[in-house]
Amino acid sequence: MMLYNLKIIDRKAVMAIVVSRQKFNGDTMSKQNRTAIEPTREQNYAEWYQQVIKNADLAENSDVRGCMVIKPWGYAIWENIQRTLDVMFRETGHRNAYFPLFIPKSYFEKEAEHVEGFAKECAVVTHSRLEDNGEGGLKVAGELTEPLIVRPTSETIIGASFAKWVNSYRDLPLLINQWANIVRWEMRTRLFLRTAEFLWQEGHTVHESSEDAMEETRKMLDVYAKFAAEYLAIPVIQGEKTEGEKFPGAVNTYCIEAMMQDRKALQAGTSHFLGQNFAKASNIKFQGRNGEFEYAWTTSWGVSTRLIGALIMAHSDDNGLALPPKIAPSHIALIPIFRNEEERVSVLEYCKKIRQEFAGAMFEDIRIYTELDDRDLTGSERNWYWIKKGIPIRIEIGPRDVAANAVMISRRDKEPREKESVHLDNIKAYVLSSLRGIQDSYYQRALDFRQEHTVKIDDNKKFYKFFSPKNEAQPEIHGGFAHSHWCGDTACEEKIKDDLKVTIRCIPFDAEPEEGSCICCGKASDKRVIFAKSY
Repeated sequence: MMLYNLKIIDRKAVMAIVVSRQKFNGDTMSKQNRTAIEPTREQNYAEWYQQVIKNADLAENSDVRGCMVIKPWGYAIWENIQRTLDVMFRETGHRNAYFPLFIPKSYFEKEAEHVEGFAKECAVVTHSRLEDNGEGGLKVAGELTEPLIVRPTSETIIGASFAKWVNSYRDLPLLINQWANIVRWEMRTRLFLRTAEFLWQEGHTVHESSEDAMEETRKMLDVYAKFAAEYLAIPVIQGEKTEGEKFPGAVNTYCIEAMMQDRKALQAGTSHFLGQNFAKASNIKFQGRNGEFEYAWTTSWGVSTRLIGALIMAHSDDNGLALPPKIAPSHIALIPIFRNEEERVSVLEYCKKIRQEFAGAMFEDIRIYTELDDRDLTGSERNWYWIKKGIPIRIEIGPRDVAANAVMISRRDKEPREKESVHLDNIKAYVLSSLRGIQDSYYQRALDFRQEHTVKIDDNKKFYKFFSPKNEAQPEIHGGFAHSHWCGDTACEEKIKDDLKVTIRCIPFDAEPEEGSCICCGKASDKRVIFAKSY
């Protein structure tokens, strides 16, 4: 960089020129130790999250308040989630169906606890059409005889169909899944985490006995935990929700909880044992083996596009999105580097040869997809573009690589400038090995992070200190998972929630019986639960 003829009057001015020149060259991040995403996680985690989404071009806010537009790269992640889970559901005996978006208000009124839990979130349709208002505008008309609720969940409307489908024990179990959109009116929204409309799947099943239904409930939670660990590379804790946190109308709610990089918990999936509550509300009866009619036992379970938010917050860094290979839309970005037309022709031909090498190739059960990026941008700009989109492997090819019959390979889980030269004969084996290495490293990092920020706390003052930021005006990242005793009293649970915005995330399945004192009131307790701040 030529600064020899510059008379130094103001050192800050000189540095400004240097930074400006480096920005122009596309090398700012590496030369000044700056990051591609600003602010960083430590500086402002909430804004960092929004900037990761923006820079990866995953989604954006819609003109419809509270709703989002999921862009192609983001939607491709959801398609991979959907595709993988669909196989897992089918392997456990489930089949897909589709049910109405609109639910009559009277259906909700059949299950009192259920309607109370969702009443404040419901969008309601009261009219059937628009008419000319005579002033160049429109007015609503055609008031409905009964208001329709825009689906916040489907237990009641699906129950109405199940009541027709189930007549005998021979019809059971009935195992159904639905992929759909959901509307829950939200005042404070955040992309992927909390929006008025989101995408999800909801499983609904009917069983002959309580034991069969409970087995289904736990089985599907295991499916979610397996998917989270093996595909999303997110370690989760399985457990039961408290009475105050369970699904409205359920007898038991089970969940998988994950820790995000701001040490908050995110509920990544739920499975509900509904007992006979919804069967009675929807009149789902069957003739048993003894010839008598009885109410069925039902379950429901679901995950949503919230999982994309979990992916972002579990793995991404200050340079952008980081995607586990088993869920990434594409796996390899080919970045040709050339200076003239002659080099362009030879390098692009070489790139196409590499792309053909991976045509139809598989990484375990996942098809490998490549992106050939020959846009009219500098190599550095294209490199950082794919870093921020989280693609697992970047392959740079220049004239020297063509001459050496080799490539330069970078991994998203390594430092951006870290590269390795690989001979063309070894590229396929190297990439496959790297994809497995990236998948494993993301999982291990997330597991290590959770373990580092999980503590046992038995003292009330230490508990409150653990969950209290040092800077109240602009809270820093703090807290984590606290394994503490709880007496089982909802009043203690509510006091901690009111004081600290901390909730009991779950009662872990693997919690060992242990005598202790409630972290809130000091009364006797026989086990620890997980407390955390959450999304």
